[in-house]
Amino acid sequence: MSERKTRFQRLTDFLSDRLPLHKLSFENMVTKKEVPVHGMSWAYYMGGLTLLFFLIQLVTGVFLLFYYQPTVSDAHASVEYITFFVNSGFLIRNLHTWSSSCMIFCLLVHVLTAFAMKGFARPREITWWSGSLLLILTFSFGFTGYLLPWHQIAVNATKVVLQSIEEVGRYLPGGFANLPTYIKELIQGEASVGQATLSRFYALHVVILPLIFFATLGLHLLSVQLHGISQGIDNPSKKTERFFPFFILKDFWLWGLAFLVVFILALCLPFESFYSYPLFEAFDSLGSTPDGIKPEWYFYFVYYPLEILPFWIVMLGMTFAGAGLFLTPSIFKHTSRKVLSIIASVAAAYLIIITFFGQAIYEAFKGVSG
Repeated sequence: MSERKTRFQRLTDFLSDRLPLHKLSFENMVTKKEVPVHGMSWAYYMGGLTLLFFLIQLVTGVFLLFYYQPTVSDAHASVEYITFFVNSGFLIRNLHTWSSSCMIFCLLVHVLTAFAMKGFARPREITWWSGSLLLILTFSFGFTGYLLPWHQIAVNATKVVLQSIEEVGRYLPGGFANLPTYIKELIQGEASVGQATLSRFYALHVVILPLIFFATLGLHLLSVQLHGISQGIDNPSKKTERFFPFFILKDFWLWGLAFLVVFILALCLPFESFYSYPLFEAFDSLGSTPDGIKPEWYFYFVYYPLEILPFWIVMLGMTFAGAGLFLTPSIFKHTSRKVLSIIASVAAAYLIIITFFGQAIYEAFKGVSG
């Protein structure tokens, strides 16, 4: 009994340290809250920008729901109708698409800078864990939303991803080998990608993922507010600014500027103009997979390695990376911010190189191996 009490006491001590609810007051979280000012202070605004782009996603997504039809017979036609015939429909859809990429970009920068600044250190472990889950949920939004227009590119790309999930079973022992196939069938809903798949992706994208996202975001923001903004540097900054009204006003000013930029992009430059193939070609089950199709840019970090390296190496690397993401507070507990900055810089360099030069690297590798 005493051992159970000890374990329970450890749990309550852990939670009370990480979630100090006694600080839940307007005074602690607003009027007396201060923000450190130093060379990395710009990184404190990345979380707010990520939230802004999520709100744009939310509002534009609701507008799109008024016209979108989640059926294999009408989905593509409804997207075309929104784009070409609904008043300002093209603007709403472009805003939704552009803000999606902007949200993922800001979130990646936010995660890397938080890592470099050791924003996961005690007592901010829950802040880091909830943020890591938000990162996964955001990529899940991108994956599920990609299928909804039901065009040739999206359906074929989804088939490839689902097949990759099943491929994992080849490298698992015993009964675990059937688990990826079960997961694939659960996601797919039927023998091949069809109406059941679209319905499940629609439910995930519109209902299930948003509910989980809201709950996780609430926990994340609560943790940030309770603990305040971390120092982010080894030597505590002597210069600070008041969270309210100065930091908040700067945050809102940046929100306005970011929204203006995205609005102009959505108005003048459809995101699909970056693709070299016709994106509005409806899915044809008898048609062939278009040449040169690729996922959205934010999946390049795993797409190109899969094209170049053996499947098992990439999956092993992704497994370690995913585990390392959530175990970061333990693994890097005693690591200096200088070392963390180097690791974050290497990760950022990889993402930049693979995003902008991944195709060239793949062609060069293919030429050498061929």
